[in-house]
Amino acid sequence: MIDLWLYPLLTGVALIAGFIDAIAGGGGLIMMPALLVSGVPPLQALGTNKLQSMCGTFVAMRNYGAKGLIDWRANLPTALIVFAGSASGALLVQYVEARTLALVIPLLLLANAVYILVSPRMSDEDAHQRLSAAGYAPVGGAIGLYDGFFGPGTGSFFTSTLVALRGYGLTRATALCKYFNWTSNVAAVLLFALSGQVLWLLGASMAVGAMAGGWLGSHTAMRYGAKLIRPLLVTASIAMTARLLWGYFSGG
Repeated sequence: MIDLWLYPLLTGVALIAGFIDAIAGGGGLIMMPALLVSGVPPLQALGTNKLQSMCGTFVAMRNYGAKGLIDWRANLPTALIVFAGSASGALLVQYVEARTLALVIPLLLLANAVYILVSPRMSDEDAHQRLSAAGYAPVGGAIGLYDGFFGPGTGSFFTSTLVALRGYGLTRATALCKYFNWTSNVAAVLLFALSGQVLWLLGASMAVGAMAGGWLGSHTAMRYGAKLIRPLLVTASIAMTARLLWGYFSGG
């Protein structure tokens, strides 16, 4: 049983997480510890976090799409593969120990932060694409699998690979990231719900905060573009690296 006073508190945390997530990803690294500290069991924390994240990401995705920053039809096949990957990951995490990933992922996040810092591609200018939409689909599917299974850094991985491999400018990559992220969240929520791992009332309360944060974050990102998104991506990647390493070595 979750104490009633935690509902508005966690809704406020979800607003902050949704704001950051809409710009740079990493909202789960704020939301998950808050849920666990509040006494929510780990699998229910994962499922409930996915529910509020799905709602916040939907609002951000809708705002980006309304500005013409998402090509829905061209990226639908990749979105479906992301969905399948995330569903597989959400099923797998309920039977497999995720701790082994907690040492590998910080290294990838750190490499991601370095790439964002030094790459000349990290701007709002589109560049030459190295992979077509079809060629990127397996990459998206792998990130979706990771998101359903473990999750931290998913938005950063989507955004940086869309810039590096698809040639998108940073704001367009962030927008498309939300499309894939939302698809991944829908799949994960379905799987967690089927196994009874979603606290619906708490998740709905948090979703209100996440949607407000997603609205504010997406509008802020579209207003300021790469000059805001790039430093936030680096900050989020480094913060997630530190948090995951701390959790791994402290056993938390």
